[in-house]
Amino acid sequence: MPSKTNIMSTYALLVFIWATTPLAIVWSVSDLHSLWALALRFFIALPLALGLLVLLKTKLPLNAISLHSYVAGACSFIGSQIFTYLATDYLSSGIIALMFGLAPIMTGLIGRFAFNIHLHRLQWLGMCIAVVGLGIICLGGSDQHVQPMGIGLMLISVLVYCASIFWVKKVNAPLKPMAQATGSILVSSLFALGMLPLIWQHAPDHIPNTKALIGLFYAVIMASLLAMFCYFKLVQNIKATTLSLTTVLTPMLAMLFGAMLNDEKLSVMVFVGAFILLFGLFVYFYRDLKASQNLATKIKFNS
Repeated sequence: MPSKTNIMSTYALLVFIWATTPLAIVWSVSDLHSLWALALRFFIALPLALGLLVLLKTKLPLNAISLHSYVAGACSFIGSQIFTYLATDYLSSGIIALMFGLAPIMTGLIGRFAFNIHLHRLQWLGMCIAVVGLGIICLGGSDQHVQPMGIGLMLISVLVYCASIFWVKKVNAPLKPMAQATGSILVSSLFALGMLPLIWQHAPDHIPNTKALIGLFYAVIMASLLAMFCYFKLVQNIKATTLSLTTVLTPMLAMLFGAMLNDEKLSVMVFVGAFILLFGLFVYFYRDLKASQNLATKIKFNS
């Protein structure tokens, strides 16, 4: 079992990578077709991941439960990312990250209707507030690269991502994080290979520009390898709802990076909507945060 410091460091690193990944995705599609950028991301990541397995002397089990877990994990890779990449035509990188902030709500709804997990009144209130914020973002950003089609695609992406967390935990395969990540990249690469005939007419006919290459390789190394190692390590050691909290912490950082590095300008209405959405998430998690604070105080007092 990893130490608390180790888990916290992994959590912080994952938040930073996921705050910067939407910008990397937007950059990677600046000179590549969106689905080609996604396919190339996994084609490049696969040999690197396999090389890391050899370097770390980690086995890649191919028994039934492991294969099941790889497929479940691939849903949070290519299953979710297909919709994210398609959404880049309609949304800025900051709004893409903000949409992933809805992951805890999606996780709660899946838990409620699929596993009969009880939701408190504050959680339902938080959901309603977040939906109001989302509506304001849609209305206030129509002229600034914030379009309803992109919002719809991102809602599907977040839903698939959240379902994957539950699926991986339900399978509960005894896999090392790097083996889980590599197996899921392998399944994602096979899916991307099957996707190529559908997008072959959009195949790259030149070397992409520097910005696209930086975005592509950042997505490969940081988001597909390092972040997924952190992700599956956390999946095995913390609750699904706690893990989904990472996406609450990333949106404002992502908006800052988008403004600084990609000249993304958003209207006051979009920022108001973002604030309301994040406030809704705070209300949703208020009971959990207070319980954690009380527990920490009790432990400190007893010691």
